[in-house]
Amino acid sequence: MNVLVTGGAGFIGRWVVSRLLQEENSVVVLDDLSNGSLENLREFSNNPNLVVKTGDIKNKKTLSEIFRNKFDVVIHLAANIIVQESIDNPQKVFDNDVIGTFNLLEEARKTNSRFVFMSTCMVYDTASSKGAIGETHPTKAASPYAGAKLAGENMVQSYFHAYGLPTVILRPFNTYGPFQKSTGEGGVVSIFIDKALSREPLSIYGDGTQTRDLMYVEDCAEFVVMAAMSGQCTGEILNAGLGTDITINDLAAMICTDESRIKHVRHIHPQSEIPRLLCDPSKAKRLIGWEPKTSLQKGIGKTQAFIKKSRSG
Repeated sequence: MNVLVTGGAGFIGRWVVSRLLQEENSVVVLDDLSNGSLENLREFSNNPNLVVKTGDIKNKKTLSEIFRNKFDVVIHLAANIIVQESIDNPQKVFDNDVIGTFNLLEEARKTNSRFVFMSTCMVYDTASSKGAIGETHPTKAASPYAGAKLAGENMVQSYFHAYGLPTVILRPFNTYGPFQKSTGEGGVVSIFIDKALSREPLSIYGDGTQTRDLMYVEDCAEFVVMAAMSGQCTGEILNAGLGTDITINDLAAMICTDESRIKHVRHIHPQSEIPRLLCDPSKAKRLIGWEPKTSLQKGIGKTQAFIKKSRSG
């Protein structure tokens, strides 16, 4: 397959590219490097099946040139993903996540390329969640980020219905693992591991009873690639997650055994906090045969080993 991966130099993108190359696909990465890094792709730099281009999905000329290659599949991962940043700067997230997605859809329509849209579990109305969240669960645009993703989803679905473009929408739950940033814009697992290794306090917003369904990144990448290559899920929306959740208190205790270094702090933006996130991944298993392989304990161990190695070398 000839595959375009937008945002392929990012955290999840890097693992998707790795998986695609393992299966001997030809891969073009388009990334503006605002959040990703060429360093993430360095180990693949000698692979003849990988071409990396620096560019912006908002630039129609850039996209027109790239789509001179006829892509069998477009995996659209590029996005502004920080919820608080979307609240502070809604124009930025709208331009990138809505207009950028529209630009890509227009190019994909010309060649009838299969279009995989990476959405998010943040589109769900978690206030009405009492158990596992399935794809038919109500949605709610609780932030401009969620609003932009829902707008993107609607555009993708409209191209499926109006033009017959083969599409699939993915809603992964919280993903963690090697190559994720451990700064403020990273994920909770990598931030906690980094703080624990530095013997710094682990700060938990609020009382720590909020839960997350944490999926290891290689499981997420497998989900993305399986959905991209399977006609069984065309026109569908698919969740992916571990299928079990953990409180942030228990997660911190799993990563840092010294309770005195676990601190609870006031949430700076309580309106963006989600009380419970638990995925029902059964549809993905039914349609494409995907299920997660990595337990939380094993995944945290792999992530710890990676962060330790990167700090020492």
